[in-house]
Amino acid sequence: MTGNLSATLIKYRKGEMTTTTIDSQVQRKLIEILRILYENHDAIGARLIADRMNERGYPIGERGVRYHLRILDERGLTKRQGYDGRIITERGVNELNNALVGDRLGFIITRIEKLIYDTTFDLKTGKGNVIINTSIIDKNDLDKTMEIMGQVMYNGYPISPYVKLIEEGTITSDIKIPEGKIGIATMCSITIDGILLKNGIPVNTRYGGILEVKDKKPAHFEDIIVYSGTSIDPMRIFISRKMTRVLDAVNTGTGKLLANMREIPASALPEAEKVLRSIEEARVGGIAEIGKSGKPVLDGPVDNGKVGVVVYAGVNAMAAVEETGIKVNTFPISTVVDFKELKKLE
Repeated sequence: MTGNLSATLIKYRKGEMTTTTIDSQVQRKLIEILRILYENHDAIGARLIADRMNERGYPIGERGVRYHLRILDERGLTKRQGYDGRIITERGVNELNNALVGDRLGFIITRIEKLIYDTTFDLKTGKGNVIINTSIIDKNDLDKTMEIMGQVMYNGYPISPYVKLIEEGTITSDIKIPEGKIGIATMCSITIDGILLKNGIPVNTRYGGILEVKDKKPAHFEDIIVYSGTSIDPMRIFISRKMTRVLDAVNTGTGKLLANMREIPASALPEAEKVLRSIEEARVGGIAEIGKSGKPVLDGPVDNGKVGVVVYAGVNAMAAVEETGIKVNTFPISTVVDFKELKKLE
């Protein structure tokens, strides 16, 4: 029996199996066990899993861990490796990437805030950590994918051309690249928020949305999702719903791009404009529009005393790839890497 962890729980009683709904506490323990297996990389036994669970605030014994592992095995999320213990399967990695909604409420904005803090890129030296998005495609689609990405990055919209290829089997801090696949890291536009913060400019990342463009100029937000009110990254939602028209925007000047908006204090605008100009010159990211104090920007709401800054999302290139029918699995706002690991796509 397979399926995600919000479905049914298999109970073993005197050699018979019955089913019941998994309660939230069991769900959390199952997800935490998956996290431990994912982080360990190699097979690990129930005793060591129990020790790590207790370290993380989950009081559970070795027997309890074995019980939970049976549930994960039945769903194909874990697999026994002889006497060495269990490993997480590809299905398990996917389940972990789409973990419990209850655990993830507020997670997106919390993750954004952490990665903004971890951004260390220095505009003067061109060195430091930047935030990336990670997309996964079939290796056979790489050449076509790179061609489409170049088309988007060099045809009228200031989307960063810096990318990194991640080989199959690679395990990053948050994603494993499956066999037969290849990962593509693109510059995440939230890097701009980190650079603003490092230059002493307070920033509040507000929402992501679908930005309609006409004659290659931003017109207005068509849909927005507030980061603090969602458990799933807005960009991933818009891409999965096929709401973008990136290639139309590139080829005809009229289409729908992904963008996000952050607020800065109106008093910081003069200094922020200098930083934003340097960001564009460095091709780290592209500014769509800078608003006025307390005024909506491209029809997106802005608080009093704040100025909205709209930026084209770094995942636009991969959204364009998916528009051609190539299967892409994109994880926006993935992690931070050293900028020197990225190469300019020519």
